[in-house]
Amino acid sequence: MPITALLLSRRSLLIATIAGAFGVYRRPAAAFAATRAEDLDWSLSNEQWAKRLSPEAYRVLREEGTERPFTSSLDKEKRVGIYHCAGCDLPLFSSAAKFDSGTGWPSFWEPLTEAIQTKVDFKLIIPRSEYHCRRCGGHQGHVFNDGPRPTGKRYCNNGVALTFRPAS
Repeated sequence: MPITALLLSRRSLLIATIAGAFGVYRRPAAAFAATRAEDLDWSLSNEQWAKRLSPEAYRVLREEGTERPFTSSLDKEKRVGIYHCAGCDLPLFSSAAKFDSGTGWPSFWEPLTEAIQTKVDFKLIIPRSEYHCRRCGGHQGHVFNDGPRPTGKRYCNNGVALTFRPAS
């Protein structure tokens, strides 16, 4: 094995070890909703949210969980309409901005104006942009920079965090 490959392997191992230790000791505290509800009418207790939502929707919207890929019927939804937050019914995305990302989750290249808020998420050690419903603070998904034009963004949404209303 060439000496450069050996050094690269040692360097990679050292960086991975440091990153892992940092992730274990600097892991952020768990949060039930990373964003506080902007609308005080939607500042509900955990018990109120649990009564309002299905167990899976509660896990995603309030505990920032992720549903399994390819389990949401909204991933294959093709009708014209609007996607709303499953927590508070705020319109979040138009079907005109939906595309098939092949990831198994409904994906959009742009949210509706002032529908979401973002924050940096370090749960997987590397920073990701997480987004929430602006009104109730419910976790929707993550935004990545590998989407189609014109924005180049992929808003990868949990289907259980959405409801769909077809255009009439």
